[in-house]
Amino acid sequence: MIRPQEIGYADELLADGTVHRRYEDGLEEWRSRTPGRPHLVRWRDNRGASGTDELLGNHVIKRTLADGTATYARDIGYGRTVWARGERVTVNRSSFGGRMGVLLAGLGVATLAITAAHLPPLNMTPAEEEALRRQQEQSQASSSSGGGGDSGGGEDTGDDSWEAGWDSDGDAWSDDDFG
Repeated sequence: MIRPQEIGYADELLADGTVHRRYEDGLEEWRSRTPGRPHLVRWRDNRGASGTDELLGNHVIKRTLADGTATYARDIGYGRTVWARGERVTVNRSSFGGRMGVLLAGLGVATLAITAAHLPPLNMTPAEEEALRRQQEQSQASSSSGGGGDSGGGEDTGDDSWEAGWDSDGDAWSDDDFG
């Protein structure tokens, strides 16, 4: 089992529909949806970086920096996202799942430790990314038609709103927008 550095964050929905994310290490991000692409979030931070986060299938998140560099993360449930090779996990402290994950971890529930199965890929080919995009689209289509969400190996929080990042009406930001 891996014990990564844990960095909590909280999201605040702003009047213009964007999200201001504050991390416990001082990093701040301003995040906005890309119209017509529900699985793509544009962001910029208080340290001069910017880029996009894209939710692929199987709970994989692709972060592309403005210079084209890509890294991957994996949403593992309970508001937790594993980055790199497990050195860091971000925890959404503003969502119920994130608070529940912190509570369970505090109680010593071993299943909240990071295992090799939780690690995101180090790199992916364009074909692998496209296959995950298709998987995500199929999962979203079955979820919206009443077929339930994709549990894809991560822990099921009972809340599929993280998949699309919007509420069930499609017009508001959810608590957990991939990462």
